[in-house]
Amino acid sequence: MPETALGAVEARFADLIWEHAPLSSRELVELAGRELGWKKSTTYTVLKKLCSRGLFRNVDSTVSVLVSREEYYGRQGRQFVQEAFHGSLPRFLAAFAGTEKLSEGDIAALEALIRQQRGE
Repeated sequence: MPETALGAVEARFADLIWEHAPLSSRELVELAGRELGWKKSTTYTVLKKLCSRGLFRNVDSTVSVLVSREEYYGRQGRQFVQEAFHGSLPRFLAAFAGTEKLSEGDIAALEALIRQQRGE
């Protein structure tokens, strides 16, 4: 499913849904009003847009998640690596590590991921 990246405001709204779903559309309107200062019409407009993109579903006034936050951002990350680094994760990591110092925790997490991928 080709997805376009969420804008900053859409991402904040999506985060509200991911954090609270499933929830009633009424609860979402109240939450968006409180957290984002949105009116009911804005909430429903953006919800409809994100539902049409296949991220969420609004059936019988219940909003639920179709694509988790982790899955969505995983897809976006893979798309970025594909487009910017010709699909090469090592090139991406080299570029990232060239500008950011990896902590010992980051290095250990990467080593654990590599071991897991090898089946160790």
